[in-house]
Amino acid sequence: MRALSYWRHTHMAKTQVILKEKIKGLGAEADVVSVKRGFARNFLVPQGMAFEATKSNLLRLSKLKAVRAKREAEELAEAEKTAAKLKRLKLKLTLATGASGKAFGSITTIDIAKAVEENAKITLDRHSIELEKPIKTTGKHEVTVKLHPEVSCFLKITVVAEGEAAPADDSDSEE
Repeated sequence: MRALSYWRHTHMAKTQVILKEKIKGLGAEADVVSVKRGFARNFLVPQGMAFEATKSNLLRLSKLKAVRAKREAEELAEAEKTAAKLKRLKLKLTLATGASGKAFGSITTIDIAKAVEENAKITLDRHSIELEKPIKTTGKHEVTVKLHPEVSCFLKITVVAEGEAAPADDSDSEE
């Protein structure tokens, strides 16, 4: 009896659903995923995000796969377009330094994302900027930006010290 209740608890509490849209951490359109029955019954199905994986619903997969292919192609094209803009962009950022020239602050992914937003009107997720550690030195740096699983590019950044003669177009020193 105990083994039967354990089996029911671990195997009966899940159900399969077909996703209608991309859901972060779960899957994309046309994916057949196994989720807890309550999650499917109380959230996914009523919200119109998924439907039960029945035989008749499995026949609808081809339409969802077409929607998914179109969305993925659009996302890839958009990422490639953004990568082309970022490759041409040359950012100038100011690093806060003390009288001895020692860096007080650092340039982080948040600073880079804000600078891209201000200069190129491109909104980047700071997590897509691959920076091993914050930049604490002046000079030229290349930072990798991963826009899509298949598209990444290099962003050229020039870091100048706060007191240095900055280029004329870099008039906003915040720190």
